[in-house]
Amino acid sequence: MSRQHTIIQTDSAPKAIGTYSQAIKIGGTVYLSGQIPLVPDTMELVSGDMEAQIKQVFENLKAVAEAAGGSLADIAKLNIFLTDLSHFALVNEVMAGYFNQPYPARAAVGVASLPKNVPVEMDAIMVMD
Repeated sequence: MSRQHTIIQTDSAPKAIGTYSQAIKIGGTVYLSGQIPLVPDTMELVSGDMEAQIKQVFENLKAVAEAAGGSLADIAKLNIFLTDLSHFALVNEVMAGYFNQPYPARAAVGVASLPKNVPVEMDAIMVMD
């Protein structure tokens, strides 16, 4: 049985800067593409420190989740990519302002580089009933 793929797109999150969609919904599952700290209105990197960049990534994920009819609370799996794992504690601190228990399953991965030379990127899988 083939399932219908629904493309999720919102102007409240950065436009795709490559050959991908902001998110794809298949049944009750939404696959959110990686978000970096771009400001949707300007498509420029958010100004400020690492905390501001992490917050912008969560705001971008939130916008895509809402465009799909869900919220951050519906995220079952969150992947975090950092060019410097010393920022892991700060990610946890900022994440606590966006999520409540039960928290999503999560991975944090140290990587050599990310698009536009940003220090953080996150993608997610959201499940809605």
